[in-house]
This record gives sequence, structure tokens and C-alpha cells, in this order.
Amino acid sequence: MLRTVAALTLSVVLVAPATAGAAEPAPRVPEQVGWGGAVSSVDPDASQIGVDVLRRGGNAVDAAVATAAALGVTDPFSAGIGGGGFFVYYDAHSGRVSTLDGRETAPRSATDQLFVENGKPLPFAEAMTSGLSVGVPGTPKTWQQALRKWGTLNLREAMAPAEALARRGFVVDKTFNSQIANNAARFADFTSTRDLYLPGGQPPAVGSTFRNPQLADTYRELARTELASLYGGAVGRDLVKTVQQPPVVPGSTRKVRAGAMEISDLARYQVERRDPTHTRYRGLDVYGMAAPSSGGTTVGEALNILESTDLSKVSDVQYLHRFIESTKLAFADRLRWVGDPAFSRVPTEGLLSQKFADSRACLIKSDAVLPAPQPAADPNNPQACEATAGMSALREDAERTTHLTVADRWGNVVAYTLTIEAEGGSGIVVPGRGFLLNNELTDFEFVPPTAGVPHPNLPGPGKRPRSSMAPTIVLDHGKVLLAVGSPGGSTIITTVTQILTARLDRNMSLLDAVAAPRASQRNAATTPAEAEFIAAATTAGLQAIGHKFSQNAEIGAATAVERASNGRWRAVAEPTRRGGGAARVVKVG
Repeated sequence: MLRTVAALTLSVVLVAPATAGAAEPAPRVPEQVGWGGAVSSVDPDASQIGVDVLRRGGNAVDAAVATAAALGVTDPFSAGIGGGGFFVYYDAHSGRVSTLDGRETAPRSATDQLFVENGKPLPFAEAMTSGLSVGVPGTPKTWQQALRKWGTLNLREAMAPAEALARRGFVVDKTFNSQIANNAARFADFTSTRDLYLPGGQPPAVGSTFRNPQLADTYRELARTELASLYGGAVGRDLVKTVQQPPVVPGSTRKVRAGAMEISDLARYQVERRDPTHTRYRGLDVYGMAAPSSGGTTVGEALNILESTDLSKVSDVQYLHRFIESTKLAFADRLRWVGDPAFSRVPTEGLLSQKFADSRACLIKSDAVLPAPQPAADPNNPQACEATAGMSALREDAERTTHLTVADRWGNVVAYTLTIEAEGGSGIVVPGRGFLLNNELTDFEFVPPTAGVPHPNLPGPGKRPRSSMAPTIVLDHGKVLLAVGSPGGSTIITTVTQILTARLDRNMSLLDAVAAPRASQRNAATTPAEAEFIAAATTAGLQAIGHKFSQNAEIGAATAVERASNGRWRAVAEPTRRGGGAARVVKVG
């Protein structure tokens, strides 16, 4: 029976040290194979909730929503009801792939000057930690729409396990503790965030039990009202007040700008059902997320660039060289062409055409590195080995997101990436409601990359910022071969591309492909890479060609599922990144 809370006289969660009777942390397992369905996420409590839904007869959509709701409890600095995401679904009965765009939107008051003051763009840190950065959240409506279209549970049933988890609490691990510590300075500047995540002025200790009854109550209210409380009711009014009047601690020296979101912005929000991106690769069908995500087009373009080379037969150095160069070129085109399709024409068909990819692939040489940043090319008028659409340089974006992957006994599959943008989002918890608000609007370009040239990703009223999320499903003759995705900001695209090529071209096991050391070239002169990648024997060969590397502590945190033999599923998660993920199947065997 769920414990109810009659009244909350303090805006703090209960944080108790672990005792002999406290629950032990659920195990983190990077791979499981078995029957009945599979769930993979970054968190063992969330994965277990998803598997329990499958075990009780729920389908992949039911389990995906239940897992996502649980991640809002245990991974709240990456995702939650204050954010948005992209949901990709394969229906085994029809063989079709469908997608839901639950991306956050700018308020109707937003203009292309949203992050400009006195003619200059705001410093990123000031823009991020502010009401200005908060977009209208789409995650709750994504859950609702997914369940209505393809699920068997209602919203209350799907959210109930996560509500119970928030009430009873979970064991704090090193990752949860460190994410708070990383953001302690800004969390301490908001009364609601400080009280929730810094009780006594310190992050909850590793091994203690963390409870969030405020979030549990919010989950219950949202489910009871079928989200009316958020998109126009009491929770929505609290959210809007927080955006307009951020609860800054008296005496704080942090400059926190107010946003201009209205309750009407929440009431107007809609999840969009979009056609997935599609490309053929090695005879397989690769489906992803279309604009405003750049994930599907950029992964697809990189794969198409690589299509002309048999990566199974080249050396390890040449494989990695061509992978790096393909994403360099695809990122050049991403920045130039992708934005909210409601505001500008996104040439999706052209970006994913093999003719366009071939015009880019011929730029790659086996014995030299393309200078960076590379200019974008025009997918509407491909010119072999020539780029004519202007310079295109990378703007870094946030690296904290979460991804979950689910398959059920009937063969339905979900790849779902969701986020609140930066680690900790805007840093602002809605008082009394227990969840962080996103800083998603900082995914817009603050000013045009080229002065005086219109750009598809500038802020605008009701506009969705470009994303890098790349939930991906690969079909072989109409059946799911694998599904994969990752957090990591713009590194999501390179992570997914590297995993796909390692699995499909280099014949790595899915676990080895996920665990392999990563590099992330995004049209820059230097390629960020993990220490293990830089230390590998192949690096000397890459450097001899002309590649330069900088060390990045960690790139991505993927989860995946794969069809195994005899109707079984293989669930795969990270062995070590972000403390290791949690792969689960209903029945191991």
C-alpha cells in the first residue's frame, strides 16, 4: 500500500542514511539475454520497473513510459516531466515505424532576440540558469499520446510504479551524488532546489535513501487529471510562476533573468506525430527522428557517406578515419539546414539522398584529413566534391540526456530519448512540485552564425529548438534487428553512428560496440575522444594521416536492444560510463 503524505510543512525531501533494513542498490548489469521482452536504461530501478510492466502483460510502450517516469525520479538531472524528448516506435503487427515529437517549445512571446541584450548574445551560463531558457515541457504529453496510440495501460497505471518509487525512495549512488555536487553552486541559489537536493547544505550521501514525496504527489495529480493540471491547471500555474519569478535565495549574487512563459503557452502545447527519417544501409532500413531533431538526418547522412566503402574489409585505422570524416561532413550540413520544420523548410529528402552523400563522400581521402570546419553543401543541388553553401562551425550543446530502449514479447520496440538539456536543466525546481525545469531554449542559436544570413535555428514564438537526439531503430526485412540511442548533446549523433558501424560493419557484438572507446568529430579541427580511444594502438595511425585529438572524460551512455535467436531479446547497457547501465529481460535464458 502506498504511503500517503497528509501535509508537507517543509519543502524538503526526506533523506535518511541507509540502515540495516534499507534496500540494497539494484544491480547494474550491462547485458542480459532472454525471453518475454527487454528493457535497457541507465538506472536499475527504472529498468526493473519497465521489466515488471512487461512481466504483467504490458507492451513495449507501456514499459517505456513506466521506465521514463521512473527515470524522472532516479535520473532527474537528465530528464523528467519538466523536459521533452523524441519517441520512436516500431509496431510488429504493421511493420511500421512511427515517431512522436515531444520537444519543448518557446513561449509565444519569444523573438529572435531572446538571448540578446544590448546587441550582444548573453553568456551561455547566464542564459542557461534562468527563466529565459525554459521551454514548454512536452514529456508528459508524449507519455499520454504514446499510451493512447499504442499502449494498453492508461497514464495513471503507467506512472504508478514511479510514484511509489518517489515515495519510498531509492539508494543514492555515486552518479546521483556527483551530479548534485557538480551543480551545487547554482542549486544553492534557488530555495526550492537547495531544499530538495542540498539538505543541510550537502548532496545526499552515497548509500542514503532519497525520497521525493513532492514529485510523487505531482505524478499522482498529473495522472488523476489526465495532465490538465499541468497544461492549464494548478501545476501549470506553479510552473509559470517559477519561470516568471525564479525562487532565487535572498542575497544571492547570481544574475537570474525571468522568463515570459504564460499559462496559455502550456495550454497550447501539442505533441507532433512525424514521419521518421529513413535510409538504406547495407541492405538494412535505418529509421530515426526527423526535424526538429537533427539526429535522424545526420546519422543517416553519415551512414550514406560510408555506404560506398566496404568498412568490413578496411583496416581499423581506415575504418575509424572514415567514420570520423563522415560525421565531420554530416555535421557541417546539420548546422546549416536543420531547424523547426514549422518555421523553415528542412531538406530532409535531400540530406538523406545517396546522390548527396556520394557528393560528400568523394571529398574523403584515405591519406589525408579534411580541414575543419568544413563548409556545408546544398542538398538541393549536389555538386560532386564541392561545397558551396557557406562555412559551418560547431556550437557546443549540453551533454546530459537519457535514453531507454524496450522490446516486448510481441516484437514491438521503443527507442526513446528524453532530456531537460544541461545536467540539472535550468537549475530551478518548481516549488512544492519536486521537478526541475529544462533549459532547452539554449539549443537555439543565440545569434546567426553568419551575420546577416537567416538561420533555421534562431528563437521564435512557439518554435522548437534543434536537437541532436537520435533514437534509432534498424530493420532487416521488416523485422527489428536492433534499436539504440544515447545521451550526450551533439555527441549523441557520433555515438549512435559509431555503435551502428561497429555492430553492422565490423562485426562487433552489440555489447562490445556499446563499450568501445569513442571519438566524436563534429566539424572541428580537433576530435574529442575518450582516454581509452587515444591510448589505443590505432591512434598513431590516425595521427599519421593528420587527425588531432583532445581528451574527453566520457562520451555518451548508450542503451540498446537486439533480436537474439529463438525469439529471445538481448538488452545492452554501458558497462562503465555513468557508473554503468542496467540491462534487463523478463526471463533470462
